[in-house]
Amino acid sequence: MADDSHLLDFEKPLVELEEKLAEMRELNEQTQDDLSGEINALEKRVEKLRTSIYRNLTRWQRVQIARHPKRPYTLDYIEALTDDFVELHGDRRFADDRAVVGGLAQFQGHRYGYRDRTVMVMGHQKGRDTKERKYRRFGMPNPEGYRKAERLMKMAAKFNKPIVTLLDTPGAYPGMGAEERGQAEAIAHNLMEMARLPVPIVVVVIGEGASGGAIGIGLGDRILMLENAWYSVIAPESCSQILWRSWDHKEDAAHALKLTASDLQEVNVIDEIVAEPVGGAHRDRDTTFATVGQAIAGALDDLEDIDPDTLMDQRLEKFDSLGEYETAEPMAPAPR
Repeated sequence: MADDSHLLDFEKPLVELEEKLAEMRELNEQTQDDLSGEINALEKRVEKLRTSIYRNLTRWQRVQIARHPKRPYTLDYIEALTDDFVELHGDRRFADDRAVVGGLAQFQGHRYGYRDRTVMVMGHQKGRDTKERKYRRFGMPNPEGYRKAERLMKMAAKFNKPIVTLLDTPGAYPGMGAEERGQAEAIAHNLMEMARLPVPIVVVVIGEGASGGAIGIGLGDRILMLENAWYSVIAPESCSQILWRSWDHKEDAAHALKLTASDLQEVNVIDEIVAEPVGGAHRDRDTTFATVGQAIAGALDDLEDIDPDTLMDQRLEKFDSLGEYETAEPMAPAPR
């Protein structure tokens, strides 16, 4: 039997069919009868259902996939895409925030037809089990997490190294201590500093991109986003609570927020959608790492030869142009 502890509701019909297929294959090995015809027919049904489910996901279903506990996290990507990662700790002011990890690493660009290069890589890190989730605070940074990120980014600029950030957080940590130490100021200060860093910045939304918690390390020259990630000013549940005084309308909120990769590419919030394997990044990690690595390598190569002044001007222009609107012609005064 398949492990259904992390099974999403809309996946249950597919898993039931996959289990029947596995049983038929096992029976075919144990019996003298040839069941290859029935197995082939069932395989086609499984593939058809899999494609139907995962290529027609609702916005809320993509939010659920982005939160899957087996989805690759920042340290998984760092291990898969880089060598010689040296983690750097602390903000030199208060503490080391374990919800944000970062350091210098050798990005393996040769795997994707590009050259290798040293990068400063950082991102939000969630936990796999209860102990680690508490240790990482579910990937929700305190102010010292953003100040650590700022310190590392300034170090990258000092040594002329590109920056790669990986976004995956339910939001900045909402605790009293975080507010006392200046949570909003830390995020705002990071935005100002990232806007004027003279080195390339590539941002990848790998899972959840919630509010200021994500944008605090999310201002860059290229914004990439995985197919089943989400990126929004507010989580669907919180939006539902504000508008309807209940979490019961989270699906409606997700639809209204237009938080998926295709929604955000349409309004130029992101630059590129990185395809995921059918079923989500957790279903085939190696393929996911390869496609993400290819996208990062291409972005870094595109930005490599742009001089710093032009790079910063283009970055500011990119974010200044977000938020389209139309101005209506003034109405003629009504006749008296």
